[in-house]
Amino acid sequence: MPQHALTTTLAAASLLLPTACGGADHGEADVRFAQQMVPHHAQAVEMADQALDTSRDPDVLRLAEDIRAAQDPEIETMTGWLEEWGEDVPDTSGGAGAMSGMDGMEGMMSEAEMEQLDTTDGAAFDRLWLRLMVEHHRGAVEMARAEQADGRYDAAVDLAEEVERTQRAEIGEMEQLLG
Repeated sequence: MPQHALTTTLAAASLLLPTACGGADHGEADVRFAQQMVPHHAQAVEMADQALDTSRDPDVLRLAEDIRAAQDPEIETMTGWLEEWGEDVPDTSGGAGAMSGMDGMEGMMSEAEMEQLDTTDGAAFDRLWLRLMVEHHRGAVEMARAEQADGRYDAAVDLAEEVERTQRAEIGEMEQLLG
């Protein structure tokens, strides 16, 4: 297993432990963070899948793999928190169409942007995907910063710190690829 994949896997696994053990009180900011980040991450995974199906650029493919490897376990973790707290879990089963009510959320792609990705290929796809994913990651960073400022649930604040750290690094890498 490549080092970056192992690190991502270990970090994701460590985030699951607080859920299994119960833990600190949670607040409104923690619920909002999880309820918004679940569909946000689900859309990023959908975008990563599009890249894995369409791109031939090794850098884009590696980034898509990294995004999928990090965000799938985080979705499971946040879904577990919401269930544990007795809160609504967003339905992400219908893909971008089902999440159309989330268009105003920080960094979420519109249905039209997701369809544009579906109909683009080659170098044009790679550039569009990178540009949209940078915007998407910036939205996640904003949500993560809000959780760090207002959250009470230690595991959620820790996850927010990890989201901000990894997605800022990926933004830098994607901006470099965009030139």
